[in-house]
Amino acid sequence: MVNVRERRRTPTGAEREARKVFRQAEAKEALTDYAKAQKAFHENRERLKAERLAREAEAAGRTKTD
Repeated sequence: MVNVRERRRTPTGAEREARKVFRQAEAKEALTDYAKAQKAFHENRERLKAERLAREAEAAGRTKTD
């Protein structure tokens, strides 16, 4: 049976640096995806709000002229 400590080895400096760079890139990509989703959500919400306000104004206009 192989001891767990014998199987594990300490990563080299280059491996640690590469892992750090990859982690930073993944974090940046995740934040970019989040920002895109938030922007799309807010744009859609504003569009729907404008449509609702237009419908309400039209309905109010019809009520006053009736």
